[in-house]
Amino acid sequence: MNCRHCKKKLTHTFLDLGFAPPSNSYLTKEQLLKPEKYYPLKVMVCDNCWLVQTEDYAKREEFFSSDYAYFSSTSTSWLEHSRKYCDEMIKLLNLNQESHVIEIASNDGYLLKNFVEADIPCLGIEPTDSTADVAEKIGIPVLREFFGEKLAEQLSSQNKKADLIIGNNVYAHVPDINDFTVGLSKLLKQNGTITLEFPHLMRLLELNQFDTIYHEHYSYLSLSTVSKIFAMAGLRIYDIEELTTHGGSLRIYGCHLSSNIQTSNRVTNLFKIESEKGLQDINTYLSFQSRANRVKNDLLEFLIKQSKNGKKVVAYGAAAKGNTLLNYSGVKPDLLNFVCDAAVAKQNKFMPGNHIPIVKPNLSLLKNVDFVLILPWNISEEITENLHALNQEGVKFVVAVPYLKILNNE
Repeated sequence: MNCRHCKKKLTHTFLDLGFAPPSNSYLTKEQLLKPEKYYPLKVMVCDNCWLVQTEDYAKREEFFSSDYAYFSSTSTSWLEHSRKYCDEMIKLLNLNQESHVIEIASNDGYLLKNFVEADIPCLGIEPTDSTADVAEKIGIPVLREFFGEKLAEQLSSQNKKADLIIGNNVYAHVPDINDFTVGLSKLLKQNGTITLEFPHLMRLLELNQFDTIYHEHYSYLSLSTVSKIFAMAGLRIYDIEELTTHGGSLRIYGCHLSSNIQTSNRVTNLFKIESEKGLQDINTYLSFQSRANRVKNDLLEFLIKQSKNGKKVVAYGAAAKGNTLLNYSGVKPDLLNFVCDAAVAKQNKFMPGNHIPIVKPNLSLLKNVDFVLILPWNISEEITENLHALNQEGVKFVVAVPYLKILNNE
C-alpha cells in the first residue's frame, strides 16, 4: 500500500488490532443468524509525511450506509460545544444573512440548527439518509452526497461557495484526503475560513487512545501532517485551538494561501511541541502496540475476576470506540451482560462482533449491577452525572482507557 497523501510505499505498522466488523454496524436480532463481515483493522504510518492511516480493505459506502446509527445530538455536552462554536464564529467572521455556511458531514443537524436560528443561510452535506432525514425535519437543507473535488466544482458553478466551511470529525473519515482537501479549496470564497475538528494524534499517542481506531477512521492526524495536505491544495492553517472533545482534539482554521490573514503563534508553537513529542520519530509509533495490549489484558483480567466473584458488570454507551475495545479484547456477553445507550437507533440491537445486546438506559435496571463500564470515556463525566443516583446503590463506574480505573474511588 502507498500513502494516501504523499504516495510513498508504506512499510511500518503502527497498530494491528486483528479483524473486526465495522464499528457502527449494529445488528438486529434477525441479522444475528446471518454471516457477519469482518475486515483487518491494521494501521500504518508513513515515514515521509507522517500520515497514520488504515490499510485499504473496504469502501466508505459499507460504513456510511442509509441506516447509519450515529446521531450527534445524543450527547448534550456535544450540543453545547457546537452551540458555543456557532456563537463564536458568527462574531469572529461577522456572519449575517448575506453569508453562506456549509457543513460537511452535517449528521442530524446538531450544529447547523444554530445558524438556521440566527437566519444565516446554510447547507448540510450528509450522505447517510437516517441522519439527513432528521436534519431536514428541523428546517436544514441537506445535500445527500459524499464530499470531494467533483461536488465542490458543481456547487461552485452554482454560485454556492462558502464564507465558512465546517468539518467536525469528518476529516479522519475521508478515504481520499487529497481529493477532499482540494474540494475544500475550490468551495471556499477568496476570504473565507475553513474550520476542521479532529482527534489529535498527539493525544492518541500520549493517552493510549487506541480504541479510537476503527474502520470509519481512515486517517489519524497531526497538525504538521494536515499542514502539508493543506499546502498541496493551496490552503494554509492560520490558527488552531486545542479542545478537550473526543479525548483531545484540534480545531484548525484554514484559508487560501493568498489570504492576508496572519498566522497565529499557536500554530508554530504546536509544530514545535509535536516534534518534541516524537511525532516525526518512527520509534514513537513502533512502541504503541504493547501499550494497547496492556489495556486489553487489564480489562480482561478485571472482567474475569468480577465474573468469578459473582459480580455483575454491564456497559454504558454503545460507541464505536467501545466496539474496538471489546472486539480486540474478545469480550462477549458472558463477561458483559448488556450495554445501555440513549440513542434510539441503537436500542434493541446488538453490538457488532461481540453481539452484546443494547438496551435503553433504565435506572431500575442498572441499580442491580455492581459495575458500569463506560465505553465512551470521553464523556464519562456527563454519563456519571446523569447516573449519579446509582452511587447510593453502591454501583461503581469503570473506564478502561487510558488505563483501568474505578471512577468512584477518586
